[in-house]
Amino acid sequence: MRIIPAIDIIDGKCVRLSKGDYNTKKIYNENPLDVAKEFEQAGIEYLHLVDLDGAKASKIINYKVLELIASKTSLKIDFGGGIKADEDITIAFNSGANQITGGSIAVKNPELFEKWIAQYGSNTIILGADANNGKIATNGWLEESEQEIIPFIQNYQEKGIEYVISTDIAKDGMLSGPSFQLYADILKECRMSVGAESRTNDLSTAFEEKRSLKLIASGGISAFDELPKLAEMGCEGVIIGKAIYENRISLKQLEQFIINN
Repeated sequence: MRIIPAIDIIDGKCVRLSKGDYNTKKIYNENPLDVAKEFEQAGIEYLHLVDLDGAKASKIINYKVLELIASKTSLKIDFGGGIKADEDITIAFNSGANQITGGSIAVKNPELFEKWIAQYGSNTIILGADANNGKIATNGWLEESEQEIIPFIQNYQEKGIEYVISTDIAKDGMLSGPSFQLYADILKECRMSVGAESRTNDLSTAFEEKRSLKLIASGGISAFDELPKLAEMGCEGVIIGKAIYENRISLKQLEQFIINN
């Protein structure tokens, strides 16, 4: 399971929110590059970078932070927040993103998001499936759609999506533990793309399709001992934010986890 620390950006600064509420903003560092370098020094290879200004404005804003971190570290960055148009995704990739996460766009403009999956490939485009009470939320979690999370993910599996980041918004930033049941449900219901069994009688092919979902858990991580449990469940990655910044989980612990796994 990949360890993926998070850096959320508002006004170019490293912040964290609680339950996606912008009024709960807490600044942890004025310089996100310093934070990214600390992660890299601990042997971490991946970074989840979120443009919260962009998510709210529906267009990419903090791409200069992405550009700086990408040029000054070797971290593999997945970038999200405000990517709503071809221009935004071009800026993100040109600024150094290895992957981009699309959440709101996948709900509000599925045709464009599907085009990106086909154009850039399933290794590059991540589906952001962030839910509140089981319903997909959009626009920096400020709006709630009518789409339920499991069918939402299954639909995009049919379109070729492999990577899914799922956050239970009620857990995010609360340090109350991740939504184990949500991830168990997703892994059970979405492990195989809809219709895969009818497309093939070859058991090995069916087995491979069952393994195709790469679920990245996000939100609520509060203690180190939650990480092995998520790994045992079958999560491909885990995003950790406030637990690091509030010293609930040390970079030394994460470094050891990476070495041992």
